[in-house]
Amino acid sequence: MIVPWARWVPSPNASDRGGAEVDAVVLHHISLPPGEFGGGHIEALFQNRLDPGLHPYFRQIADLRVSAHFLIDRQGGCVQFVDTDRKAWHAGESVLDGMPDVNRFSVGIELEGDEVTPYTEPQYQTLDRLLAELMRAHPAIRPERIVGHEHVAPGRKRDPGPLFDWERVREAAGRLGG
Repeated sequence: MIVPWARWVPSPNASDRGGAEVDAVVLHHISLPPGEFGGGHIEALFQNRLDPGLHPYFRQIADLRVSAHFLIDRQGGCVQFVDTDRKAWHAGESVLDGMPDVNRFSVGIELEGDEVTPYTEPQYQTLDRLLAELMRAHPAIRPERIVGHEHVAPGRKRDPGPLFDWERVREAAGRLGG
């Protein structure tokens, strides 16, 4: 599924789901360079065109081949990189409810943010709208299957982080999926 109101910026970092049904959403945070927002660097990373000369940190990650289905920026803007019928490369080595390769059956949503900066009201509003759309298109997604990267890769990842309002998001998703 391509969300009609999201800006479409296709990423080559995707593959076939191998017949797996989408039944989970994994939430992440990202900022490039770390702690800085804006600048288009996330889109460049997901399109394999991040310029390593723009920032010392970019030299460490310029060769990564990663993506997510969606990015929600600080103003609530939504960019889609991968059709939800395809596997985006967002969770890496991961397990959910005993099932490995979480990318195979999940949708990855990146929130522009970090562990020390609160998420914005426009981000939560867009996330609520996007989750509603995803739950309609993929009815196997239940509120309890909306998880963080920290839940599917514990010890390795900590996002979306301690400032993320899980109660708010799960309550909104529960109204949709209940």
